[in-house]
Amino acid sequence: MLRLKLFFAFIIGLSVASAKAREVISERDYLDDMPIVLSVSRLPQRLDETPGAVTVLDRGFIRSSGARDVADLLRWVPGFQASTSFEAVAPVASYHGGFDQYSNRMQVQVDGRSVYSPYFIGGVGSGLQTVAMQDIERIEVLRGSNSASYGARAMLGVVNIVTRQPQDTLGSKFSLTRGEGGIFDTQASFGWGLASGAVRLGVDRRADDGLLGANGQNQLNRVNLRADVRTDAGNDWQLRAGMTALTSGKGQFGSIEARSAQLDTSFIQLDWRRNLDMDSDLAVSLSQTQEKYADTISAYNLNYDGVSSNTTLTTTHTFRLGAEKRIVWGGEFRSESIVSKSFYNQDNAMVTEYSRIFGNFEWRLGTDWLLNAGALAEHSSVAGSSVAPRVMINWHFLPGHTLRAGASRAYRPPSTFEKSANLYLMGAPYILASGNVTPESLKVTELGYLVDLPKNGLSGDLRVFREALSGFIRQQNNTPTRDYANDEDFAIQGWEYQLKWRPWSGAQLIINQTYTDNSSMRYGTGTAYAAPKMASSLVWMQKLSCGLDLTLMHQDSGTATLQGSGLGSRVAMTRTDLRLGWPLRWGAHTGELALTLQNLGLPYQDYDPDYLFLKRALITLRLDN
Repeated sequence: MLRLKLFFAFIIGLSVASAKAREVISERDYLDDMPIVLSVSRLPQRLDETPGAVTVLDRGFIRSSGARDVADLLRWVPGFQASTSFEAVAPVASYHGGFDQYSNRMQVQVDGRSVYSPYFIGGVGSGLQTVAMQDIERIEVLRGSNSASYGARAMLGVVNIVTRQPQDTLGSKFSLTRGEGGIFDTQASFGWGLASGAVRLGVDRRADDGLLGANGQNQLNRVNLRADVRTDAGNDWQLRAGMTALTSGKGQFGSIEARSAQLDTSFIQLDWRRNLDMDSDLAVSLSQTQEKYADTISAYNLNYDGVSSNTTLTTTHTFRLGAEKRIVWGGEFRSESIVSKSFYNQDNAMVTEYSRIFGNFEWRLGTDWLLNAGALAEHSSVAGSSVAPRVMINWHFLPGHTLRAGASRAYRPPSTFEKSANLYLMGAPYILASGNVTPESLKVTELGYLVDLPKNGLSGDLRVFREALSGFIRQQNNTPTRDYANDEDFAIQGWEYQLKWRPWSGAQLIINQTYTDNSSMRYGTGTAYAAPKMASSLVWMQKLSCGLDLTLMHQDSGTATLQGSGLGSRVAMTRTDLRLGWPLRWGAHTGELALTLQNLGLPYQDYDPDYLFLKRALITLRLDN
C-alpha cells in the first residue's frame, strides 16, 4: 500500500508540474487522437476502451531504443523480462515470470498470424524474430490474459506485431550496423506502387558473437514479402510470405556440448476483408507455417532434429447493433503436426487440432460507461474442451481519466512434448512422458486506471492484478526418467504502471515500474523467483538543438531465477543504454547515422550464470531513397 500511495502522490505532483509548464508547451505536440488498438478484443478500440492494459510501442520508440530485435525491445514493457541468449533457439521474452526456457504461456502474432513454435513446446523466441525491426509499424502488448480472444497460448498476454503498409514504404531503404561483439546487421527493402495497391520485398541479416561464455556465432537471415491489393470497392487482399534461416551457437564455450543448431522456417498468409455495409465487415485469414530444426550433441549421441507445420483458418464477422453496441464473432481451425524420431521415438506425425469459436460484445451503457464481455470456446484433440470468458467494465469518470475493472479465465493445454515426449540419452530413457497431465487454468482479477491529459503532455496506465494459476505443468526430475505433471497451484499478484510525460517540445520521459509477488510458487523445497519482485525502467528521449536525437534508457530488475539455470541462480540486473541519432537529408532523400552504447555499466548475467552481456558499441547508417 505504501508503494501505491507513493505512486499516486507522484502522479499528482507530476500533474501539477505539467500544469505549470503548459504555457510554454506547444499544444500541437499533444493533441493527437487517443491511439486505436486492434488486437485486444479483435475490435478496433480506443486505448481507454479496451478490456485490459495495453502498451503500444510505436515506430519512433522502436528506432530510438536501439534494440536489434523484438525480444530486447520488450524489456521496456512493464512486467516483461527478456533474454538476449540464443541458447533457447532465439532471444525470448516473458511476462510475469520466466517459468521455462521457451516462454510458452504467451501469444505472439505478426499481422494476426500466430507465430509460436509447436516444436519448441509453444515457445515464442523464434516467432519474435520473424520480421526485421525496420518493417514494424507498431507493437501492441496486452499485459494480462487474453485467451478470451485468442485461445490457449494467450494465457499470460499477447504481443501483436503490426508491419508497415507497403504504400508507406515505397522506394528503396538500406541500413548497416556494425559493432562490438561481432555485430554485423544489414537490411534492404524495396517497395513498388501498383494501380490497385503496393508490394514490399525485404531482406536482412542479423549476426553477432553472442554472450561472453556462450558458444555464440549467431546469425539470422530473413526474406519477407507483403503485397496489398484492393480489387474493387469493399474488397481488400493481403499476401504475406517469408523465410528465415537461423543459426545459433549453443552450449558453453569450450564444453563438450558446444555446437551449432539450425532452424529454418517459412510461412505464407492470405487475408481477405470485405466491407458488407457501413456497419459490418467480414474477414478471412489462411496461413501455413513450417519449421525444420537440426541440433546434434555428438558427445552424447543425441540429436533434437525434427520438423513441424501448422495450418490455421480464421474467419471473423464484425457488426454494429445501433449506436451503442458492437459485436465481433468468428471461428478458427488450427492443425499442428510434429515429426521427430528423437523426441517421440516414432516416425509418425504427432498431430494436434484446435477448433475455436469466439466472440466479444461491446456495449456503451451510457456516456461514461463501457462494457466488454467475451468468451472463446476451444476444443483440443489432446486435452478436450474449455471455455475462456472475460468481463471488463470501463468508467470514464472524468475527461481523460478512466477506471477499469474485470475478471477473466484462461486455459493452457499441455504441449505435444509435455504430453508425449519419448526421449533417450546415450541409449537410456531420459524423458518419458506418461501423458498424465491436464490443462493449466488461470483466474485473473484486475483493476486499472488510465489517464490521458494531452494538453499537459501526460499519460499513464496502472494495472493491479491477481493471477491464480492452477495445475502448473512442470518437468519432474526426481525419478530415473523425467516426466511432466501438474505440479502445484500458486498466485501471481502485484501492480505495474507506465507513465509518459512530455515536459516541453521535443522531450519525452517514460517511467515503468512493476511489483510482482509470486512467492507462493515452490520448486521442491525452495522458492522459484520466476520474476523479480521489483523492476523499474526509465527512458528519456530528447531532440537537441543541433539536430541530434538523444535517448537514454535505464533498467533495474531485482533478484530472479535465470531461465536456463533452474534454482541455481539468484540474479539481479542493471542496464543502461545510450543512443545518439543524427538525421541525414539531401534533396528528397533522408537517413540517419546513429551511435548506440548498450549496457554502459558492469556486465550482467543473462539466461545462465556463466553467460555475460558485456558493454557494446554499435554504429548504424540508414538511407531512404
